[in-house]
Amino acid sequence: MRHPTTPFVRMAALVVILSAAACGAPNSGTGATKSLQQPASPPPLPKNPVTLNVVDVAGDLQESQGMIEDFARANPKLVSHINFSTATAPELPAKIKAEQDAGRLDIDLVLTGNDALAGGIQQNLWVKLFPNYQSVLPDLNAQYMPGAKKFWDISQGNAIVDDYGDFGPLLEYLPGKAGNVPTTAAGLLSWAQSHPGKFMYGRPANSGPGRAFVQSLPYMLGDSNPQDPVHGWTKTWAYLKELSKYVSYYPSHTSEVMKDLGNGTVDLAATTTGWDINPRSLGTVPQNAQVATLQKTQWIIDGSFVAIPRGVSADKLAVELALMKWILKPNEQARAYDDGYMYPGPAVKGVPLSAAPAHSQQVIAKYGRPGYAQIIARYPQVTPLGNQALVTMFDMWDREIGGGKVK
Repeated sequence: MRHPTTPFVRMAALVVILSAAACGAPNSGTGATKSLQQPASPPPLPKNPVTLNVVDVAGDLQESQGMIEDFARANPKLVSHINFSTATAPELPAKIKAEQDAGRLDIDLVLTGNDALAGGIQQNLWVKLFPNYQSVLPDLNAQYMPGAKKFWDISQGNAIVDDYGDFGPLLEYLPGKAGNVPTTAAGLLSWAQSHPGKFMYGRPANSGPGRAFVQSLPYMLGDSNPQDPVHGWTKTWAYLKELSKYVSYYPSHTSEVMKDLGNGTVDLAATTTGWDINPRSLGTVPQNAQVATLQKTQWIIDGSFVAIPRGVSADKLAVELALMKWILKPNEQARAYDDGYMYPGPAVKGVPLSAAPAHSQQVIAKYGRPGYAQIIARYPQVTPLGNQALVTMFDMWDREIGGGKVK
């Protein structure tokens, strides 16, 4: 799953510390404001190679790091070095905003889900790619898979989708551990009541499976407006509050949910297709783990975005636009199958599993589930909450449901 480093690439852990002073950094004046202005047209490629600082807040390096490294190897006149770092989605928008206000942007490219993307759109943090630079980018309306096209629409022209899938929610369990696995939302609540501390899902702001589980509940419960968490989730918020009584804590990373499922701390967990395949391939969860769906489930489609913070130099912007075009090439998209993390993976049309690296084919053949196609076809696909609604949902969940039990 981990891509090897190369001479010009190093992996660095990013510890993001946002002090009150940093968050409140004043705008440094005309210099900082001017630096946030986009070129009116795509800038020319630079004469000298640039260093790119890439931050991942979605676990997307599993799919995209190899694509980015391929680009660097093929274009040494454009890229001299790449620094890859990781952070958490909730803290990234404030980090970028503080850097932009101070006129000292250290982040050149962001790999994100719709969580940090939504926060960035709300604060106008991203370079507007479409229609501004569509002349140097692929025709995504024609090139994307239908679900990826729906997901891309969420970006409002501020990003591209580099991988797609992660259908959810599912429930995952170990045979013989969970007893009678629930088949309805009401049944899940009853199960949690009789098995306190044994059901788990991740904090929605940090966890794709947690986010999918929470967003699918309004459909399962028959709420008035599943796309409006403020006025349309009466049944959902009541359900989540009751369910929370029987949840010991909410991990801030899905990987921790999978570890707790694998080691027996919990017996039932919210997951997705990718988070079912990948942890079993890594041995975090036993291979014989099973999955189930709840009646009236709606698949909350998911994926990863690539976005550019406003304030990058024209030279870096030009290289990053070329990189985005590269990432969407079918042979690079085949890397998105990876170890099943974002199942199925590719965002563009015409990329069969047979085009994937041999290791990816082996992992999906061994750890994928033959019934996935039927399961996915059984329930409708719906888009996640819109950007503002998603940010609002995260805040409401933190305040009213589980913020005090996040670990």
